[in-house]
Amino acid sequence: MARPSFRAAAARLRPRRRPRAPLATLGTAPRPWIRALGLLAVVVLGAWLGLLAVGSVRAPVGPMDTTMTLRPSVSGGTKINVSPLGALRLDSHHAPVRLDVDVDQLDPERSQALVKHPERLSGLQDEVTGDVAAGTRELAVRSCVAVVTGATALGLVVYRRPRRALAAGGLALALLAASGVSAYATWNPKSVLEPKFSGLLSSAPSVVGDARSIVTDFDVYQQELARLVTNVTKLYDATSTLPVYQPDPATIRVLHVSDIHLNPAAWHIVHSLVEQYEIDVIIDSGDTMDHGTAAENGFLDPARDLGAPYVWVRGNHDSQATQDYLKKLKNVHVLDEGSAVDVAGLRVAGTGDPQFTPDRVRPRGGEAAERRAGRELASALRAQQRAGTPVDIAVTHDPTAARETDGAVPLVLAGHVHHRVNELLPQGTRLKVEGSTGGGGLRAVQNEKPEKVRASVLYMDRSTRHLQAWDEITLGGLGLTTAEVSRHLPEENLVKSTPSPSTPTPSP
Repeated sequence: MARPSFRAAAARLRPRRRPRAPLATLGTAPRPWIRALGLLAVVVLGAWLGLLAVGSVRAPVGPMDTTMTLRPSVSGGTKINVSPLGALRLDSHHAPVRLDVDVDQLDPERSQALVKHPERLSGLQDEVTGDVAAGTRELAVRSCVAVVTGATALGLVVYRRPRRALAAGGLALALLAASGVSAYATWNPKSVLEPKFSGLLSSAPSVVGDARSIVTDFDVYQQELARLVTNVTKLYDATSTLPVYQPDPATIRVLHVSDIHLNPAAWHIVHSLVEQYEIDVIIDSGDTMDHGTAAENGFLDPARDLGAPYVWVRGNHDSQATQDYLKKLKNVHVLDEGSAVDVAGLRVAGTGDPQFTPDRVRPRGGEAAERRAGRELASALRAQQRAGTPVDIAVTHDPTAARETDGAVPLVLAGHVHHRVNELLPQGTRLKVEGSTGGGGLRAVQNEKPEKVRASVLYMDRSTRHLQAWDEITLGGLGLTTAEVSRHLPEENLVKSTPSPSTPTPSP
């Protein structure tokens, strides 16, 4: 009898496998509606990621550069972000997508072209309409590519089947097309007459003024500010022809600015002056903000890229949060409680305003608080002098505090009052108060008489670190396109035979 083979014996010992039951019998097959919901989730998420990655379009609109983006939304509409004012929401359409428009900046070349050719202003409305239409068309094409690519890519990652991935891309395109049809069918052009405000526009209308009028006039305001920037480019040549004092190339040049009050155009003006006058250090005597809220902090970011060190003291419209934010910025030096910094060959000390009154209501005893802060600063200045590190320039916000430093420092700078003051104090300290470099800020769009934009260039002797001369730069406010610069000398530097120290030179 033949022995059974080893393989046959092993086969008999293996347990017999039971036949598998169909998946439907076990209840493991997903239901069709679950598969549909999963596919829809993949499509929506992939389309959203695609829009985030490549769905934005940079489009010029008149003299401004904007960024247009489509975003998934339940209610639809249009959101226009106008930094630093806040945002406007328009009930422009009802669809599962929202149009976001970010106003990035004013383009200098296109603005200057409008200034040089005023006749183009008459066609500006048509130009803006054409720009918006062109930007919208480009955005539609890019959005289609973005949602199809995003949904297809995510579908391929999730399902690992090309057919299912292509189905996801096709469904994304169909949904976007349906959203476009819905937006077109529900388009409401009258929505621009009833915008909803957010951010600074709605948080403090009683402080800034009526928010609606500011937003309505903001495009005009931006155009007028562009003319101011254009006029700044003419100042340096005018200054070089002024008599009396010719600054040496080795002279330390200080740009004194103050009371910007949240005016975005001020940064363009300051940057232009830094380049043309070869400024060594910028000193800001406060009130850079208007309310001192955390929402305003992003407005301060350009301070680090102005081309020169930026020395700052707190004004009564600047909060402690404002000060803390500026301390974190590169190239910015914050002075408070008599602290000092060596910058550009000068030693500068200063203190912040002891009062925070963004609502412009000065409490009782306000001047006493300013005088007390000034005396504390004077004490710190004298301590520096005794230590062998004398201060060349002191900085406060309120002139009341600045006057308390008389005799403790050669030069003290201030702001606050929105007009210039030049005074030699009894004990020999020169007080220089600067006007508003922001032209009064956002309130300029409401003033019947526009407030001028003011800044000064101080020429300091590098060896003695004393003030030798200064140029007062004045730009016309809203609705004006004038620019002038006048040169001045301290009384002790004047010679009887010299011509008049003030020679205003308006730009053409």
